[in-house]
Amino acid sequence: MIGSRRRSRSTTNVWPGYVDALSALLMLVIFMLLVYVVSQLFLSQTLSDRNSELAQLNQRLSEISQLLGLEQGTTAALEQQMLMVQNSFSDSLAQNEDLQQRLEASRDQLMRQTADAEARAESLASMNQDLDNKDELSNSQQNMIMRLSNQIASLQNQLRQITTALKLQREMTVGKENELENVSRRLNTLLAERINQLEQYQSEFFARLRNILAANENIRIVGDRFLLPSELLFASGSALLGAEGKRELDKLAGVLLDVVETIPADLEWILRIDGHTDRIPINTPQFPSNWELSTARAVAVVRYLADQSVPQNRMVAAGFGEFFPVATGTTPEALQANRRIEIKLTDR
Repeated sequence: MIGSRRRSRSTTNVWPGYVDALSALLMLVIFMLLVYVVSQLFLSQTLSDRNSELAQLNQRLSEISQLLGLEQGTTAALEQQMLMVQNSFSDSLAQNEDLQQRLEASRDQLMRQTADAEARAESLASMNQDLDNKDELSNSQQNMIMRLSNQIASLQNQLRQITTALKLQREMTVGKENELENVSRRLNTLLAERINQLEQYQSEFFARLRNILAANENIRIVGDRFLLPSELLFASGSALLGAEGKRELDKLAGVLLDVVETIPADLEWILRIDGHTDRIPINTPQFPSNWELSTARAVAVVRYLADQSVPQNRMVAAGFGEFFPVATGTTPEALQANRRIEIKLTDR
């Protein structure tokens, strides 16, 4: 009896349980493979869309570059015309002033001569009245009266000519002023268009750099400026760039060099690097005050970017010390926020 029970236990079949476990494991593996394949397809589609967007962006930048090339010729011609008009207007003003002075002097002289002649004519008329009782004037007196009359008529004619010349010169001056005003208006419109173009490149630079630096939570964006904490770039009280700071500046240089290739050479843009410190004073042999420390840090950033092939004539370094804080108070958080490097793409 006992032996038969043992035989029945030992002959129990466990194979269906193994089959069920293997089936479940196989289904799990197949499900994971399906999830992996779907995710790969979704990632491939996303990358394809991104490549299409980048291609469209590059095409748009190419079109903008061509349009800017056409505008460069127009700008140069307009500036040359503006310079010629300004020179011509300046010469005309100088000639106008000289001519007006000469005409005014001539008119004054003619008026004096006319007055003298009229006085002499009145004197002769008085003499003529005194001689009414005589038979006739002498020939010399008649000739003198005739010469004075002719002289008065000539002086009056010259006076009319001078007045006409002055009026014509004033009309020419008004015409020059109107022409200069029109050219100035056109130049201002063109300059406004160039500023709008620079703002477009600023927006592109800002957007691309924001996407790249967004992973670093220490980097802040205020308006159109990027604020990099000094601790990210420098050690305390130092103006030497650290390894982590160089990596962030490498990202900045890469984006800037890509954008620079599309900006026309005659568009005056500047990458401005501003150094700021907290309100705690510093007094070391190398940095007697926060002025020197903030300026040295800004210069260090400019030099590093120049080593990365960023054009040196397109960068400016400025030190503001502790005088332009972005946070008030003396808490550690406020002091840390004020120790920063600001980066901005702007015009000259």
